[in-house]
Amino acid sequence: MFSSAFRVYYEDTDAGGVVYHSNYLNYMERCRCDWLASLGFDVADLQVNQGVMFVVREANIEFDHPARLFDQLTVTASALHVGKVKLVVEQKIYNQTQLLCKATIKLATLESGSFKLSAMPESLRKALNSGKQ
Repeated sequence: MFSSAFRVYYEDTDAGGVVYHSNYLNYMERCRCDWLASLGFDVADLQVNQGVMFVVREANIEFDHPARLFDQLTVTASALHVGKVKLVVEQKIYNQTQLLCKATIKLATLESGSFKLSAMPESLRKALNSGKQ
């Protein structure tokens, strides 16, 4: 399981100092980019030089507790399924040890020029599968 750390800033919160619900998706996206980078795959390089990009097809999020201004968050990502064009990722956000929310994110790989389904590079599939639990 991969994890990234993020701090909650004013821009992330509403007037009450609580993280706005859509910002959880932003934290998860950043974590997935960091995860791919840790595996040796830069998302910009994948798009420009290998002609593929990830798009979110579905996101199922369950919120348990709010994140608040200046919280130190840990966001995790782990692959549940790695297919030829489909990647299913489980992500969780914690404040310390308290689970704030969890999500299942379904992604597809597209050819960056045409936006048609395209197989992800085999080397990326192998790297993602090697990290599965």
